[in-house]
Amino acid sequence: MPKDIGKWTAAILKMRKEKDAFFGTHPHSPIPYEKRKDFEGLSYFPPDPSYRFELELHEHEKKEELTMQTSTGDKQEYLRWGEFRFKIGDKECVLQAYKSGKKEESLFVPFRDATSDKETYGAGRYLHLGYYDKLPDGKWVIDFNMAYNPYCAYAPGYSCPFTPPENWLEAAIPAGEKIWAGHEVAVAQVGDSERS
Repeated sequence: MPKDIGKWTAAILKMRKEKDAFFGTHPHSPIPYEKRKDFEGLSYFPPDPSYRFELELHEHEKKEELTMQTSTGDKQEYLRWGEFRFKIGDKECVLQAYKSGKKEESLFVPFRDATSDKETYGAGRYLHLGYYDKLPDGKWVIDFNMAYNPYCAYAPGYSCPFTPPENWLEAAIPAGEKIWAGHEVAVAQVGDSERS
C-alpha cells in the first residue's frame, strides 16, 4: 500500500494522461494513423492501491533460458531470473521475472489473468521493472496499475512476445490497461497453439 494514496493516485492519472497524449499525436504511436483523429484515450481500470505490492524477488540459482514466441512468428530469448510470490484474495500467485541477458538491469514480467480475453488483451499484459522500482530494502514494487498492453494490441506488425504459460494466473487482476475501445484483433491470440 502506498504511503500517500492521494499522491500515488495523482501520479497514476498524470502518467495515463501523458500516455494518451502520446498515443493520440506522436509519430511513433502504435495507434494506426487513420484512427488517431478519433482517438479519445486508452481504457483503464480505476487506480486501486490493493494491486500494488512490495515483494522480494526469489532469484533462481540457475538462470535457465526460455524462448518466447512472438506475435509475428519470431522468437525471443530470455533468462528466467527469479519469481515473485503474492496473493490475490485467497489465491496464491507466482510470476516469473525475465531478463534479456545477464547484463540487463530491468525485469520483464508478462502475465495473463482471469480478465484476459474479456476485459483485457487476450495475449496478456506487461510490467517492466527498472531501478526506480527497487526499494532500499531490496524488495521490488509490483504495481499492476502500471500493467500495459503490448503494441501489437493496437496494430499488426509489432513483434510482441506472448506470455509464457507459466505466467498465466487463475486470479483476476482488474488493474492497469483494459482492451482499447478501438481494438481490432491484429494478431492471433495465444489460443490452441500456445496450449498444445
